[in-house]
Amino acid sequence: LQDDRVFYNGQPIGIVVADTLEHARAAVPLVRTSYATTHAELDMATGPKAPPENVHPTGDEPRATTRGDIDAGLRDAAVRVDHTYTTPFETHNPMEPHNTVAVWEGSKLTLYDSTQGVFGVRSTVARTFSMQPEDVRVLSPFTGGGFGSKGGAWSHVMLAAMAARQTGRPVKLVLTRRQMFGPVGGRPRTVQHVTLGATSDGQLTAIRHTSTSNSSMLEDWLEPSALQTRMLYTSPNAVTDHAIVRLNVGSPTFMRAPGESTGTYALESAMDELAVALDMDPVALRLRNYAEHDPQSGKPWSSKSLRECYQIATERFGWSKRNPMPRSMRDGRMLVGWGMATATYPARTLASSTSATILPDGNAWVRAGTQEIGCGTYTIMTQIAADALGLPPERVRFELGDTDMPPAPVSAGSMTAASAGTSVYKSALAARQKVIRMAIADAQSPLHGASEADVRVENGRMSLASSPSRGETYSALITRNGGTPIEARVDSTPGPEQKEYSMHSFGAILTEVHVDPDVGEIRVPRIVTAHAVGRVLNSRTLQSQIIGGVVWGIGMALLEETLIDPHMGRYVNSDLAEYQVPVNADIGTIDATLVDEHDAYVNPIGVKGGGEIGITGAAASLANAVYHATGKRVRDLPITLDKILG
Repeated sequence: LQDDRVFYNGQPIGIVVADTLEHARAAVPLVRTSYATTHAELDMATGPKAPPENVHPTGDEPRATTRGDIDAGLRDAAVRVDHTYTTPFETHNPMEPHNTVAVWEGSKLTLYDSTQGVFGVRSTVARTFSMQPEDVRVLSPFTGGGFGSKGGAWSHVMLAAMAARQTGRPVKLVLTRRQMFGPVGGRPRTVQHVTLGATSDGQLTAIRHTSTSNSSMLEDWLEPSALQTRMLYTSPNAVTDHAIVRLNVGSPTFMRAPGESTGTYALESAMDELAVALDMDPVALRLRNYAEHDPQSGKPWSSKSLRECYQIATERFGWSKRNPMPRSMRDGRMLVGWGMATATYPARTLASSTSATILPDGNAWVRAGTQEIGCGTYTIMTQIAADALGLPPERVRFELGDTDMPPAPVSAGSMTAASAGTSVYKSALAARQKVIRMAIADAQSPLHGASEADVRVENGRMSLASSPSRGETYSALITRNGGTPIEARVDSTPGPEQKEYSMHSFGAILTEVHVDPDVGEIRVPRIVTAHAVGRVLNSRTLQSQIIGGVVWGIGMALLEETLIDPHMGRYVNSDLAEYQVPVNADIGTIDATLVDEHDAYVNPIGVKGGGEIGITGAAASLANAVYHATGKRVRDLPITLDKILG
């Protein structure tokens, strides 16, 4: 509401406030608005490009990279593939839409927000309203689905706060399903050009991957789709580049594995096309170009178990029985296709803080300002703290989702377990160490004068490893020493290993599709995956994340597409009746194996994170299976019936 310009169809231009939902809805059509129409830029081919200096991938990654001599590499190639792959606009559709409750108490503001980052919301709101951050409190004990769309503070958060201040009353603002299209981001369209060159035995001599994605007229937001191409396979010659086209649509945002999900579709489809051109098994081609270290940076991997992933997934799938000829496998009248792809996602750890308190009753209270976005954060943080404290999980209370707690990063980028988990681990160890030192210094303690290294803790009881009968409980010690809770707070920051090693998760995904040869209907009866994501903290929650990512990959490959009227820029399928997402009936068997790997460098708890890697490679694996089944190569997602039959 900063001026009278409208940059996209669906942009918020006002807010109606009433004492009941019914009154608010009744008031909306009473608002009269007039517009002066202008030309809308909606075509990726003709829209204005952002200046190259405005194109910034995530982290320290440059917009473009070059290694070797790409022209020489292509000249040396016995076989080349050179194709363009596109992915459409996609829209987040969590079951819970975005919503905010704003409450002013004098000059202080409290927000109950469905967000993936309480501290990010606090910072943005404080800056917008020229407030001190400590005068803004944000709470989000549970986030009803975010997947990237709730990673920042959108306009509705500010509007709720403005309305609450104007009315002097608490205001609750919940977006409708239609308002999820545009005002709170989504995955942008990408046009990706991939060129591969290889020797006759499959060794890559050249890789070129350029990606153009759309942003809005409000900002230059990039979908960094070529990043994984820089590190996934060995090639002496490689070029990657990114560009942005500005369109009259809502600003894009992070959407599960932003960049890697779209980028692996293009790269892994091209690798499959190269395997076909070489008459080579797709798995063998990838093993032929297996990177023993990061080919772009030259750094060693902190850990890499991709070979094991290939082996486990292919054995469980029965890949050796695959007939490589398209249209050669059938189940009755149905065409059967088997495809595969590599999955990868960076392993990130950011600074995070946690407080851990051991109470006089021997229980513990651990707090961190992270978020629960459905990944099982409450569960795994409780487990980490309990293990470090030497307590059973039921005696540890873990709290999150409040800016009054120690700060933690946004729950995005598959880094919550690594970042908040590391600080939880360190703070719990620090609290435990304080109590042990108290016992050693206490003349009345059975542990008096003992070596700190000799003390063990199990079920809240400290004892000596050398003499297990000598010991006492946390509760007895703290009660005897005045009953004051023992608290430790740790501000954890990543170590130098982050710059010394290349840190990534890896996986393999194999897909079987059945295609009706008459009508082109595609079914996905089974998918087999194997992923190595560092230490497995909780196999159930981690497998659920992998499976959820794979399901989204099926939706990405076959269903999801936000349709925009090419004349007026209206989102025309902005509801769950018309915006198609996978449902239970669309999903067959998903066999997800976790490869538990030891990584001594990624962070103190050895965790890489598994929230996003499940979707990477999934769309390509399915598209490659469709080609194997039908002989029809679809390079434009989603794979719909007309593209199979056309």
